[in-house]
Amino acid sequence: MRNNIYTVAQVNSYIKNMFTQDYMLQSIMVKGEVSNCKYHSSGHIYFTLKDEKGTIACVMFSANRSGLRFRMEEGQQVVVSGRIDVYERDGKYQIYVQEIRLDGAGALYERYEQLKRELEERGMFAPQYKRPIPKYIGTLGVVTAATGAAVQDIINIARRRNPYVQIILYPAIVQGEAAVPSIVNGIRALERLGVDTIIVGRGGGSIEDLWAFNEEPVAQAVFDCSIPIISAVGHETDTTIVDFVADLRAPTPSAAAELAVYDIEGFKDKLSEYSYNLHHMCRRTIDRYRREWEHYCVRMRYLSPLNMIRMKRTQALSLEEHLQNAMESCLDACRHRLALYVEQMKGLSPLDKLNQGYAYVSDSAGKTITSVEQAMVGDMMTVYVKDGTLSARVTDKSRGMAYDPDADRPQERL
Repeated sequence: MRNNIYTVAQVNSYIKNMFTQDYMLQSIMVKGEVSNCKYHSSGHIYFTLKDEKGTIACVMFSANRSGLRFRMEEGQQVVVSGRIDVYERDGKYQIYVQEIRLDGAGALYERYEQLKRELEERGMFAPQYKRPIPKYIGTLGVVTAATGAAVQDIINIARRRNPYVQIILYPAIVQGEAAVPSIVNGIRALERLGVDTIIVGRGGGSIEDLWAFNEEPVAQAVFDCSIPIISAVGHETDTTIVDFVADLRAPTPSAAAELAVYDIEGFKDKLSEYSYNLHHMCRRTIDRYRREWEHYCVRMRYLSPLNMIRMKRTQALSLEEHLQNAMESCLDACRHRLALYVEQMKGLSPLDKLNQGYAYVSDSAGKTITSVEQAMVGDMMTVYVKDGTLSARVTDKSRGMAYDPDADRPQERL
C-alpha cells in the first residue's frame, strides 16, 4: 500500500502532464463574462470568466498584451483564446490567454474603435476640415427615414423657427444591409441639388441599429461632401463615426434642426432691438452735436468781429469814463490846492493891501520906490491906488519913521 502513496507535487505534476497531452486544451476558445479583473504592476492581467453555471481563472501575460485593443472592464462579454494548464504550486488549473476579443456587441464596439483610430490617423476628424454651418439658409437637405419621429421633429422645428426655409427630404434606409449605400446616395444627391446645409441622422436604437453610421463608406461620403453636414444620430448618449467626421454634431435630430435653421422670430426681435438701440444712439448723438453746435454758436457770438468791436467800444467808453473821472478828481484836487494857495496869497497880495488903503509908488521908469533916497524933488511919480493910478511930482521929501497907524503924532520931517 505504501508504494501507492504520492506527494502533492507528484500529483500536481501528473495532472499537469495529463492537461499537456490533451490537444484540445492546448488551443481552446472560451467565452464568458469578465469578473475580478486586475491589471498587475508587472503588466500581467488576472481575471475570471464566468457564466450562469461556473467560473474559470484566466491570466494574460504582458508579452501577449500587444494584441489587446481595448481595456478590460467588469461585465464585458469576451471570447478568449489560449491553453488550459495546471499551476503546479497551487494545484489549480487556469486559462493562459493569448488573445481576447469582445463578443457580440462588444465585437462591434471593437470594430468601431478600430475604424475610429484609422480615420483619425487619416485626418478625417481634424478641425481644419470642419466647415462652418451657414447662419441663414434657404434650403435644408435631410437624409433620414421617410417615416419616424426623427423626420417629423426636424420638419416641425424647422417650420416653427423659419417657415420660409425649403426642406428637401431624401428618404434613406437607415438600418440593415441596404442602409450604407442608401445614406451615401442621399448625401450625394442633396449635394448635387446644392442645398445650403444637410442633416444626416435617425432616431435612437441599439448599436446594431445605428451601425450603418459607423461604416467607412458613410464616413467618407460625409467627409467628401462640399456642403456642411450636421450629424444627428440617435440620442445624446449615442456616438457614431459620422459624428466625428461631420462638420457639426447634434445630440438629437430636433437639436440638429435648431442648429441648422435660424429662428426668424428671434431674428425679428433682434432687429427690433437693434432698431431701438440705433434710434436711441442717433438721438443721443444728435443731441450731443446740437449741444456742441449751440456752444459753438455762443462762442462765435462772443468771438465775432462785431462783438469784439462792441466789446472794445464798451471798454473804450469805460476807460473814457474812468479817465474823465480821474481828470475831474485831479482838477478838484488842484482847485482845492489853488483855493488854499489863493487864501495864502491874499495876505501877501499888493492888491489886497491897496484895498486896505495903501498905495504903491513907482518912478518914471516903473521902478518901485521904497525909500526917499530913490526920489528927488521934482521927479515924476506914479501912485497906484485901489481903483487906478495917480501921476504926482515930488515937491518935498522928508526922512523919518514910517507911518505908525497906532501913533498919535506924525512922522518927523527932514
